[in-house]
Amino acid sequence: MSNREEILANFQACTGVEDLALAIFHLDESNWDLMSAVSRVISPESQTFQADNTNDSDVMIVEDDIPVMPIESASSMSRMENNVEHPIDRIQGFNRNHFSQPSTSRGFPRNLTFKVSYLTKFVVITLPDTSTIRDLKRALEKKFHVPMCRQVLLGWVKKNQDEDTPFSKLIINRENSLSLLPDDDGYTSEKENYLTEKLSGTFTLNVKYEDQMFNLKFGGSAPVLEVKNGLYALTNIEVRNQIWIGWPNLVDDAMPLALSGINYPEHDFVLSRNAVSPTQRDNETNHNSSVIRIDSDDEEYVDAAESINGDDDYFVEDLSTRRNEPLIPENIADEETACSTFINRFTARYGPVHPTFFPGPLSGALQEACNKPAKDRKILAIYLHHDKSVLTNVFCSQLLGFESVMEMLAQYFVLWGWDITFRSNAKKLDAILDANLGGLASSSLKDMEYERLPALVLIMRIRGSTDIFNVISGNLGVNEFLSRLLEAVELFTNQQRVEIKEEDERSERERVKMEQDIAFHESLAADKAKDEAKRLKEQAEEEARLQRENEIATEQRRKEGMRLEAEKRLHPEPALEQGDREAITKIRFRLPKGGHLERRFLISASLQVLHDFLTVEGYNSEDYKVISSWPRRDLTSMDQTKTLEELKLYPQETVILEER
Repeated sequence: MSNREEILANFQACTGVEDLALAIFHLDESNWDLMSAVSRVISPESQTFQADNTNDSDVMIVEDDIPVMPIESASSMSRMENNVEHPIDRIQGFNRNHFSQPSTSRGFPRNLTFKVSYLTKFVVITLPDTSTIRDLKRALEKKFHVPMCRQVLLGWVKKNQDEDTPFSKLIINRENSLSLLPDDDGYTSEKENYLTEKLSGTFTLNVKYEDQMFNLKFGGSAPVLEVKNGLYALTNIEVRNQIWIGWPNLVDDAMPLALSGINYPEHDFVLSRNAVSPTQRDNETNHNSSVIRIDSDDEEYVDAAESINGDDDYFVEDLSTRRNEPLIPENIADEETACSTFINRFTARYGPVHPTFFPGPLSGALQEACNKPAKDRKILAIYLHHDKSVLTNVFCSQLLGFESVMEMLAQYFVLWGWDITFRSNAKKLDAILDANLGGLASSSLKDMEYERLPALVLIMRIRGSTDIFNVISGNLGVNEFLSRLLEAVELFTNQQRVEIKEEDERSERERVKMEQDIAFHESLAADKAKDEAKRLKEQAEEEARLQRENEIATEQRRKEGMRLEAEKRLHPEPALEQGDREAITKIRFRLPKGGHLERRFLISASLQVLHDFLTVEGYNSEDYKVISSWPRRDLTSMDQTKTLEELKLYPQETVILEER
């Protein structure tokens, strides 16, 4: 145990703080000084410490480490980075000449288990505590094809850690549940908070079964299987016979509800029972009567197995009936129902230790394995089952249950199963193969004798063509069976490497061409925009010029009208006669740009007559002011009805015209 782990344990024992994040926060604030951190939480008056607590056995309980060989070690991932990893290196315990099980000696470091969910996928990764966060992200990149630089892991304690720090120096549990998110442009802290809220929140599940409606509440961290088991207790429908409507595609039973893709905080389901024989249904009803419901609101159930009456022969008969029932019923019509029934009955007959079968039709398995970019492709393995073959039991229980076989199938294959015990199901398979792979594949498997079964049909997509590569019969030992699988994997990976390179080159060419097209269209659009802007500018300037000309013309017409009106009102200049000299005044007008005007007016004439004369001469009162020299007065602002005599503008006067 590291020093910090011991300090953390002592701090929690002294203070009773169970929240790991809160405890680490107090220790960080106190620079990992135990006494200071305890003082932050407990008042000094209430603190009591023993003089020597080194022998206090209640401070921390350390479980014995039980080492488990990691599926993917840091060294294997390092070999992968250098492109020298052989496919066989990824298979635990596999050797070309012999097979060995992983060692369980106590010389290994402590192993940590990480249960990581991503979208609808779920994976369990075991790493030694000498590994780092970078090693974990490298393993997740291999599993989910999400680049390390874009991985965001939810579920850590909110504390910044260097990705190269070993797990042994981090305060984490032996088993950790994490969520993986791609850190793209659309990812925000709000999404992280929302996922955290869902994981810690409560889901209300409205499940309709026949004419009943169940309203159940489950925590966001509860696995899907817990929901199915809860409905098993309510409806007496075993999990393998439950048909659900409402779950997203490819939801794993071990996946938490918060990451399954259902609506939060409430989601609706429809549950129905898979078609089973009357005998089996009676057996299930009698067997399931051992579980009774106490309170649906609290979702608590009690085992009432002691209420069953009967002898042990009942259970032997029931088990025998289930083990002997075909994996796919005769004359089944729906392919998806047949696949679901196959998986459930295979598990019931041979146990849970077997490779994962694709839970859908062959078209979906083909899409998952072959109809993808080269880097994401796998080999499609079709398992053909026949109950009359003497090899079936050994093949299913031993070969398919062998750990190295399961690891290889999980890593490189998409496994899809079908039972051709009944002739009707064999014809159904022919139709399925013909619809998805063509008549050649159907005819090549059509006349296969059941003595050669069970068999594994390997299908690959190479050079744009999806064809059958090999058919591995079930009469092989483990070594030879694994060697045949490895041969297919080596051929597939070599060809995959070539096609990945070709796809990358093609993608690069398409990217360059697209960039060139974008640049051309952008340049063309820029030229059009410039031409349009120039045209609009010229149009605006022309419109402005015409508007100015119209305004000038209008103004000129208005002023000309004013001039004509003034000319009509203006009386002729009085003649200078001897008898009328005292009734006449002579006004001299000094113009703004030099020069002058002179005219005689009657002293009885109003000031308006003076302005009319100036308007006729082109100097209207709107543009010019008339200023008398002494005293200085603005004649244009004075009462226009006053006479020149009243304004003392006689017998002669000089006035000045100023522009306004």
